[in-house]
Formats: sequence, C-alpha cells, structure tokens
Amino acid sequence: MADGSDGTGEEAGPRNRRIDPTERAHLLDASGYTPPIHRFAPTPDLAPLVRRYWMPVWSLPDGRVSVQRVLQYPVCLVVVSHDYALLVGPSSGLSTQELSGRGWALGTMLQPAAGLALAGGPVDRLTDRTVPLADDALVAAIRAAVGDDPDDPDRQRAAVAAVEQALRPMLPVDEEGLLVNAIVEWVEGDPEVQRVGQVCEKFAITERTLQRLTARRIGLSPKWLVQRRRLHEAAERLAGEERPDLARVAADLGYADQAHFGRDFRAVTGLTPGEFAAEPRR
Repeated sequence: MADGSDGTGEEAGPRNRRIDPTERAHLLDASGYTPPIHRFAPTPDLAPLVRRYWMPVWSLPDGRVSVQRVLQYPVCLVVVSHDYALLVGPSSGLSTQELSGRGWALGTMLQPAAGLALAGGPVDRLTDRTVPLADDALVAAIRAAVGDDPDDPDRQRAAVAAVEQALRPMLPVDEEGLLVNAIVEWVEGDPEVQRVGQVCEKFAITERTLQRLTARRIGLSPKWLVQRRRLHEAAERLAGEERPDLARVAADLGYADQAHFGRDFRAVTGLTPGEFAAEPRR
C-alpha cells in the first residue's frame, strides 16, 4: 500500500516522521485499489495517546466509487476531511468508507487510553457509532493547514501539528489508561495469546475486572481483542501468500479446524478466506 513516502522510515521533518506504509488492518477495495496514504508517527510525548496519523488523498474518475475496507483496531478515530469531521467509535465488525471524486482526509488513530476523554464517558457508548466532531477550532485549523494542496508534505505536517496541539492538554495519561494500552499492545503483539485467561494471568486481574475495564476504556470485550488479532494475522497472510494453505493458516492461528476459521472470517469480512485470498492486490 503506497503512502507517498520512500519507505525508508527516515525523518521527514523536525516533528513528525513518516512511518511504515504497511497496514494489516486495511483490506483495500475489491479491485485491489487504495489511494496514496501518507502516514506519520506522533511525537514521543503523545505516544500514550496516539498511535499514528494517516492522510489519504484520492482522485477518482467520474462515476467511479471505491469502497475501502478496514478491520479496525480497538480504538477511536478522529477524522477531518474537506467536507466532514467525525469522531469514530470502535468498530466491532468491518468498517467501510466510500471514496469518489477528489478529496482528502486526515485521520488520527488514537490509543485505547484516549477514548474515555473523547467519548465523555465509557467508550462502549460509542461502539459502532460515528458522531460529529465537536471541536470546531481544530477542524478549522486542519482545513486551513491543508488548504488547496493536500499532497504538500509541509501542509500535511502542519495539519498533524494542529491535531497534536489539541490533544496535548489530555496528558498525562492516567494509570488505568496506561494499563489498557499495555493490555491491548500485548494481545495485538503476541500470537501465542489465544485465551482471555492468558490476559488475566499476565496482568494479574480477574476476568470480570478485565471485562469492565475493556468495556469502559475501549468499548469491546477481551474476547474480541483476541479474535481481532487473529483476523488481522489471517488477512495479512491471505493477502501476502501466493497460494495460502487455508488449513495451515487456521491451525497456525489456533483454530480447531478450517471450518471454524472460515466461519469467523466470513462473519466479519463477508468473504470466505479463499475468496479474500483470490482478490487482486496492487
């Protein structure tokens, strides 16, 4: 997936650097198309609040619509475009976004810790919901920074800087927020985590406490965290291997059989693993 950078990971400016263009959560559209996506890392002090910033810039022929599909992470998003501004809650299923004509959007992928403050209470009130972004000053600052040239790297960084200025008063992150960040990071990063009980053991908390914590801070269940990590890994392998062995993929992900894997994958994506693997990639 292109992000408009050279892919080296070198510093692209004094504040925010471009980061790895690979994104396992992004499934592309059914034709394999994705617009150029520019991705930036947060400044170090905001890392407990922000995972990354991304900015697609697209130009499609008249009459063409591209439906971008995403297996979202357990986080809230702030998305500001030339014509909309949204706070996007955590998505339990497959997220889709239609692109047409010409446009851009600056997205902020927040850390799990950030959702409580932005939602104004427990994050489960925002699960599978999108609401207008209430910060008019931030929206105006981002649009002014981007102006009429969304491909300009300096304008992109200026827009990111506007977001960071708005988020910085949310620091420092509270202890509960740091805990939920650590839990999510561990589950997402360790393919050996197959059961909720392993999470409880790792962080020395009861399953009931864990359930309350994830409902309050990320709006999703502990079981969802494990299942979503498996689906991300599955999508990455199905897209990256020329002729994936579906039975092997299922076994490697901890499924008892290929049929169970296929049901889980189709329930979320609408496609069987074989159908997804056969889609074109660009």
